[in-house]
Amino acid sequence: MPQQCFFIDDDEDDRDFFCTAMTEIDDSIECFFAKDGVDAIDQLTKNAYMVPNHIFIDMNMPLMDGKQCLQTIKKIERLKEVPVYIYSTSGSPKLVEEVLASGAKDFLIKPSNMAELVAMLRQIVN
Repeated sequence: MPQQCFFIDDDEDDRDFFCTAMTEIDDSIECFFAKDGVDAIDQLTKNAYMVPNHIFIDMNMPLMDGKQCLQTIKKIERLKEVPVYIYSTSGSPKLVEEVLASGAKDFLIKPSNMAELVAMLRQIVN
């Protein structure tokens, strides 16, 4: 069964960037998207069979930020063991500590080019 990755990001270009990187790593990886935290929670609660291998959440989104989204996802029983990664263009040590304490597997700094993104994601999915 192919790996499934769920990307939660309000920036469509970033969602496409991540999916392109995943396809470069392994073209059998399935990418699913949500445009913000509210959309993500809606999709995850309505689809009881949706249990991705990895969840990636942008920290800075409207309606519900990455930390709030993470905390809500971790309350969904079937998703408690799914590794969740928060990412942003930057992160203070305090913010990184807060998201890790909230259950994130890691806090990722979003790379500026495809080669760096592929290398970062390859370490996660392999």
